Amino acid sequence: MSIPRSVADVIRGHVTLEVEGIDRMYLNVYQPKLQSEKQAACFFRFHRGQPVASSSLMGVMTREFLGRVDAFVEHHAIPVVAFKKGQRKDDVAAEYLARFSGSEGVLFLGKAQEKVKVFRTEKRTDAQGKKYPWIVKNATPVNQLYFYCIDEDFGPFFLKFSSYFPYNAKLCINGHEYVKRQLAKEGIAFQPLDNGILSCANPKRLQQICDNLSAAKIDALLRKWLARLPHPYPAPDRKAGYLYQVSILQAEFSLTQVLDRPQTGRILFEQIIRENLDLGRPDQVQLIFQRRVRKDTPGRFRTRVLTSGVIPSLHVDYKNSKIKQYHKEGQALRTETTINNTYDFKIGRGLLNLPALREIGFQANRRLLDVQRLSHDCTIGEDAFRRVNEPVVVNGQRASALRFAEPMAQALFAALLVFRLLPRGFSNRELRDHWAPLLGKKPQSITPGQMTYHLRRLRLHGLIVRVRKSHRYRVTDHGWRTILFCTRCYQRCLRPGLAQLIPEQAAPDTTLRRRFDQLDKAIEHWLNEHALAI
Repeated sequence: MSIPRSVADVIRGHVTLEVEGIDRMYLNVYQPKLQSEKQAACFFRFHRGQPVASSSLMGVMTREFLGRVDAFVEHHAIPVVAFKKGQRKDDVAAEYLARFSGSEGVLFLGKAQEKVKVFRTEKRTDAQGKKYPWIVKNATPVNQLYFYCIDEDFGPFFLKFSSYFPYNAKLCINGHEYVKRQLAKEGIAFQPLDNGILSCANPKRLQQICDNLSAAKIDALLRKWLARLPHPYPAPDRKAGYLYQVSILQAEFSLTQVLDRPQTGRILFEQIIRENLDLGRPDQVQLIFQRRVRKDTPGRFRTRVLTSGVIPSLHVDYKNSKIKQYHKEGQALRTETTINNTYDFKIGRGLLNLPALREIGFQANRRLLDVQRLSHDCTIGEDAFRRVNEPVVVNGQRASALRFAEPMAQALFAALLVFRLLPRGFSNRELRDHWAPLLGKKPQSITPGQMTYHLRRLRLHGLIVRVRKSHRYRVTDHGWRTILFCTRCYQRCLRPGLAQLIPEQAAPDTTLRRRFDQLDKAIEHWLNEHALAI
C-alpha cells in the first residue's frame, strides 16, 4: 500500500472513521438576578426583608451553605481533597475515577483558593458625615468547591461552586464521554480513543449521537445535579425565582479522522505543518472563520507550531478563538476549534446559542482542511493545467489543446484579458482585431472561419461562454484565473528566467545564474567523485 502524499489523498482513501462532535465545554452557572451591586442589595432588602444589605448577611448565607456541604460529605462518605498549588486536578480525578465502581455518584470534593469577583461591603460617608455600608463588587481569593462526579449519561464532569455570595458556579463536561456512555447503553461495539472514538460498529449511529448532544440535555444535567448536591440557595429563594442559568465560557468542536495506516500519519502531519505555516495570516484566517479581518480587528493573527514531547501541533488564532490540529495518539488526525468568546462571532453567550456555535466550529474545521487540501494537493492544479493543455471532448465535440508554450495560445490568452471587464463581452471580430497584432499579422489575414475555430476551442475548454441569444462571448471566472496565471508565468517567470540560465546565452551575472552554476558544479563534482559517466 502506498504512503499517502497529501491531505486530499488521506481524506479520499485512508480515513476509516470520521466523526465530528462537541469536545469539552466549560460553562458559567450564574444567578442572572444577582450580577450587579443593586441586584444584590435588592435581594437582601426586598426579598429577605433585611433593613440593610451588608456582607455580614452574606457571611450568614455562606456558613449555612458550607454547613450543608459538610453534612453532605459526611453522610455520603465523600473524600475531600485540598488541591496543592500547581497540581493538575484532572490527574487527581483520574485516580479517583479508576477506583470508582458505580455508574453514578460523587467521586470526591476538591477545594482550592481562586480569585473571583464577589460582593463586599465598604464604608462610605454621606454629605452630613454619617457613615453607611455600600455593596461593591471586586476580585478576591475565596475557596472554590469542586464536586467531581460521574453521571450515567455524561460520564465524568465537575461542578465548581464559589463559596461566597453570589455563589456563581462552573460546569465542565466532555462530549466524547457522553458519546461513549450512549454507545455502551445501546450495545454498539466501539473502541475508545483518549477523548475520542477509534472505531465503531455503527458509524452512522455514532454521528447521530454526537449530533443529538443538545443544549437542553446539558441544561438537564445541571438541573439534575443541582437537585442532588448541596445548594447555596434554600428553597424559598429558588421559589422566588433565584435560579441558576447557563452561559458558554469555552466550547471545543472537534473533527476526528482515524487513519488506516497510523505509521504514515506523523509523516503526513509534518508535511501539513511545513506547507501551512502561513495559515495565521489575516487573509487565510478570513477564509477559515469567514470573518472579515480589518486593521482594527483585535487579536494576534499567527500560526504557531507547538511541540509537547515529540508530538507537534498546529495552532491558528482568531481573536480569542483558535483552531488546533495534531496527530492524536498516532492514530488519527484531530482538528478542533475552540471558541473562548462567543462575541467574536456576534453570538450571545447563552447556552441556547449552542447550535449556531456548533455550525461555526464545525465549518471552521472543514475550511481549514479545505485550505490545506488546496495548498498541499497538487493534483487539483495538475487537473486544471491538463484541461487546458490537452485535447478535450465535450458532448461528443472534440477541441484541440491550448498548449502553454504555444505562441498562438499565449496570444489568445493575452487578447482575452482585454475583454474580461467588458459588460457586453466581445465578438468574433473584436477578438481577431486584438489577437492578430500579437501574432504579427494584420486582422484581415485571419478569416472569420479561423476565428470561429479558435472560439470553439476556447469555449469547449471552459475559458469562454457564449452570451445567450447573441454572437458575443464573455470570459468565465475559471477562464479569467487560468489565462491570467498562465500569461503571467510565461511572460514574467519562464522567459526571463530561462534567459538568465541558458549556458549558451551571454546571461547577466545574477543571483539565479550563480546559484544554478553552483548546482551544476556540485552535480558534476559528485559524478566525478563516484566515477559515473556523464
